[in-house]
Amino acid sequence: MNIFLYILMNNIAPVFILIFLGFILGKKFKLDIYSFSKIIFFIYVPALAFVKLYETKIEAEHLKALLYAVIYLAVLVTFSTLFSRLRKHSTALGGAFQNSILLYNSANFGLPLITLVFKDSPYAAFAVSLQIMVLLVQNISTNTIGLFNAGRSRLNIGESLKTILKMPAIYTIAAALLLKCVPLDLTKTFVWPAIVYLKDGMVSMALVTLGIQLSKTKFEFKHVEVYLATFARLLIGPALAFVTIYLMNIHGIMAQVLLISSSVPTAVNAALIAVELDNEKDFSSQVVMTTTLLSAVTLTVVIYLSTILFKV
Repeated sequence: MNIFLYILMNNIAPVFILIFLGFILGKKFKLDIYSFSKIIFFIYVPALAFVKLYETKIEAEHLKALLYAVIYLAVLVTFSTLFSRLRKHSTALGGAFQNSILLYNSANFGLPLITLVFKDSPYAAFAVSLQIMVLLVQNISTNTIGLFNAGRSRLNIGESLKTILKMPAIYTIAAALLLKCVPLDLTKTFVWPAIVYLKDGMVSMALVTLGIQLSKTKFEFKHVEVYLATFARLLIGPALAFVTIYLMNIHGIMAQVLLISSSVPTAVNAALIAVELDNEKDFSSQVVMTTTLLSAVTLTVVIYLSTILFKV
């Protein structure tokens, strides 16, 4: 019991404090969630992706984690598509439902969570670097598959591609990879501190924004699809992750990190995309809320199980 309480208080509670602050602000003031979403998508997300990718020395183990993230994403896309068709969702709801499962909170929830879980171990830096690989795949998928799913109910393929290409995260990822090959240490330039300041603000900004969005969400407790999406993300998601990790013969710290990372709640980006493209935003926000709240329980169990299933 003590270990569960420790995980809950030290790994989970800090995240919920920031969400709660945003919720209170959203209730007290008339805040424009669209403005917040644009700030995050066009400034904070690109800055975080750029810094983490530029600073990470990519080695063979990182490539394996990267491959896992791609395979796991493909598994989630297949599962969510089949499940959505089985439920006979409309195009709009189907896209939002799929995003709620395949877009998981690897950045503003997963990254601080992995940092907290492994902060006192000798594997802390390695664990975070593995999470960056997952974050990279999720960042690209959010700005491609996620935007396409959210916009396909009212945008054709050409318009969806234009929307995707407007998102700066894609270009910052490419820029970071290219600059890693250039004989120039960007960290020594005057530009670097500004980018780092933005990177450091991403987690708090995104979690507070999530709280604001949740404060404006209309909850329908009879919305069965919300509970199905929550069940799929928090229970089926980790189960599929475990099978993928097992089949890829991944062990030890890497297996622990990837299992925990794959068990986080639906990404706030799923709700922000829904707001940005006006596609089932209440459904998306409700799923983010329910998965985030219930993850306090499910993640506590997953973190504990990861140490049992994958011993170092």
